[in-house]
Amino acid sequence: MDATRWLRHVLAADWLLWRHFPKRVLAAIENSIGEQEQRHLGELRFAVEGGLSVGRLVRGQGARARAVELFGALRVWDTEQNSGVLIYLLLADRAVEILADRGIQAQVGNQKWEGICAQMRSRFAAGDFEGGSVEGILAVSDLLAQHFPASGENRNELPDKPIVL
Repeated sequence: MDATRWLRHVLAADWLLWRHFPKRVLAAIENSIGEQEQRHLGELRFAVEGGLSVGRLVRGQGARARAVELFGALRVWDTEQNSGVLIYLLLADRAVEILADRGIQAQVGNQKWEGICAQMRSRFAAGDFEGGSVEGILAVSDLLAQHFPASGENRNELPDKPIVL
């Protein structure tokens, strides 16, 4: 059990969340998702969490496991083309996770997602949370547009608004 991690999650989580993701940044993320989804048949969800609950910490849950949990809870897997993508940030752990549904995952693979996560972490480390988030959305959208280009009807299957946990 890492006491420093516990303190980051329990004491600093809300402060980190609202300091780095105020309403204006969340609005920029929502607008970016809406614009980018016009380019492809994929669906993007963006979730940001300051820190994990005590129960999750006791169970030893990490960012990847939490992202998998949210992928299901937010129904990112439930799109017509199996092309949903979740970008998940866990601020207390400085973690970025990207999970993709089977349709796009089969086309892209983990290495590309990891590259996008690394780019986002680099921007975040420099204090640019809005730029890093929008850059990540654009990079994911580039891959979706390559493999699932927009054609005909392009309904919005999932909300564009970022989830703040």
